[in-house]
Amino acid sequence: MDEQTLVAAGPSAQLEAMRAGDVSARDLAIATLAALEREDARVNAVVARLVDEAFDAATEADERRSRGEDGPLLGVPVALKNDVDVAGRVTTLGSAAFRTPARFDGELVSVLKAAGAVPVASTTLPELAIYGFTESRAFGITRNPVNLDHTPGGSSGGSAALVAAGAVGVATASDGAGSIRIPAACCGLVGFKPTHGTMPGSGGWFGLSTQGAVTRRVVDTALYLDAVGTFDAPLLPAVEREPARLRIGFTTSAMAALRAERLDPAVRATMSRAAELLSAAGHEIREVDVPYGRDARLSTIRYLAGIRAVAQQADEPEELEPRTHRIARLGRPFGRRSIEASRRAGERWGDAVHERLGVDVLLSPVMSSAPLEVGSFSRRSGLRTVLAMNAFFPYTLQWNHAGLPAVSMPMGTDDGLPLAVQLIGRRHEDATLMSLAAQLERVSAPTDPPR
Repeated sequence: MDEQTLVAAGPSAQLEAMRAGDVSARDLAIATLAALEREDARVNAVVARLVDEAFDAATEADERRSRGEDGPLLGVPVALKNDVDVAGRVTTLGSAAFRTPARFDGELVSVLKAAGAVPVASTTLPELAIYGFTESRAFGITRNPVNLDHTPGGSSGGSAALVAAGAVGVATASDGAGSIRIPAACCGLVGFKPTHGTMPGSGGWFGLSTQGAVTRRVVDTALYLDAVGTFDAPLLPAVEREPARLRIGFTTSAMAALRAERLDPAVRATMSRAAELLSAAGHEIREVDVPYGRDARLSTIRYLAGIRAVAQQADEPEELEPRTHRIARLGRPFGRRSIEASRRAGERWGDAVHERLGVDVLLSPVMSSAPLEVGSFSRRSGLRTVLAMNAFFPYTLQWNHAGLPAVSMPMGTDDGLPLAVQLIGRRHEDATLMSLAAQLERVSAPTDPPR
């Protein structure tokens, strides 16, 4: 396998090649940096290439391997969403309002470096990670490599665009309202949101947000999460293990403040195909309506209060986009007591929802259709943006509020654009969910994202 093919192949193949002596970490880092520069010209997904950091980490990885050492990500290039601190770099959060370089590596970056990862770039996101599309005044429009006229989703859109383009094998992603699963769905990738509390550097938006990653294959997601997270059972062995017979609830229940967008027939057909494949694999499939009562709908409090809290940390608040100012003001009414009540309600609802429905896993859409064209939300501002996103993405925020593991799985295309389904597991049953995701990957025989 040549170096450029290896760049896109993902962590599992890269580790195998480095352990066999077929490529050095330094050569792999050089090839990845070149791929990032080339693909960024197409998709605009890089905030900065971390050249010095990459060479330092790759050199150390080669030295460690020459001494007979190994590590779960030793020498693996990783792109970092620009919401994590890298010492000496500005964590922009997709905005011109943050100017101060980080004094130290953040918790996630520290754990990644300890695992031997090689940071190669920071990736774009919408301002303050608010949106399900990656377009900002500070960094422009990030485009989907599958079709440049369409969005890669958000807020981890830069990470997803680069992985789908084959410029890096794995990129960090965070998810506060769907920001791992939506970009994965838009770009034909695997996007696994772990149980909340299992990943370093998580907990933003008053516990709504967790760290994770986007990759092209389930095995690479499991490898990455095992390397940096703490789970009740390891995830990588679960990839090769056929799951026990599971009760899977098929649902198109949406949680929208007003009215959800009509579910595209192509998405509904994709859901049915996934259900048929899982039924053929031995699972029990039943249709269910998810009960979105008061406890579930209190998620809005943490979402809006969390945005407001981050906006208040800006070095230059006048540089925030007008739309961001308006959304941040929506969080003003919510104080400590209402935020804590929202957190408890989400946990309570998340602990009960599967049991109430009599299922082990839920199968749902990720979003209402294939990815939208860039600029689809550009004419909306403030509350109108929030409501429009909530109508188009009414299947994700509730699982952040619940703190449950959920994964977006690629399931083919519609007119060349990726389609996906979402699987939602019980709290701390990440290994079971990973095993089911791997099984669906095998039986659906997906192809790599078009490039």
